[in-house]
Amino acid sequence: MELPLKNLQGAVVGSIELSDTVFAVPFREALVHQVMVGQLANRRVGTHSTKTRAEVRGGGRKPWRQKGTGRARIGSIRAPHWRGGGVAFGPKPRDYHHHTPRKMRQEAIRCLLAQKVRDEMLTVVEDLESGASKTKEAILLLETLAIRTKCLVVSGGPATSLGLACRNLRRVKSLPASTISTLDLLNFDHLLMSVGAVRKIEELWAKSLPSPDGSLSDGDAAGAEEEEAAES
Repeated sequence: MELPLKNLQGAVVGSIELSDTVFAVPFREALVHQVMVGQLANRRVGTHSTKTRAEVRGGGRKPWRQKGTGRARIGSIRAPHWRGGGVAFGPKPRDYHHHTPRKMRQEAIRCLLAQKVRDEMLTVVEDLESGASKTKEAILLLETLAIRTKCLVVSGGPATSLGLACRNLRRVKSLPASTISTLDLLNFDHLLMSVGAVRKIEELWAKSLPSPDGSLSDGDAAGAEEEEAAES
């Protein structure tokens, strides 16, 4: 598969060959949804807590006698239907962690990358690391490339200047290719990548044939290490 390669001035200067094992896989909606739900669940801290009627201070004494007052019977002023009382069936601390197999996470990233290509929402430029160091330069770059939607800017490696240039833009996010995730690809419409980012993604997420001993190939092993580092 080939895509046009542009420079920072928006002109097409050639083409770039993309790996079909990453950028041409069919979209699997159920798989992407399951990975997305798992990542959102893992973001939850689970420290929410409410007090039951047994944990609220006070209420040990019966407010009035059971009969003869004409009022409704009550045993404690900390009953759930009283103001200041305990909470009935309220949330308690719990663990929301959801384990998603590594191969599913990798396949979800491949599905979304391929979908970006099919939707013509992927732009590849020669170099991003030296393209923008200030916010106004990042805005000019996006306008030059005719990108008007929410954009995910992906560089081949850590690019501090590019991150500083994009962090003040509400609809733009910059990150290195090794930390890309399913939620990032879902939350942003357009994908702007450098040639180095494309090659890094192909190195990490490209499918490879299993080895005879069942061990991971170099690419799969590197992808597993990078993904575990990103998750932590």
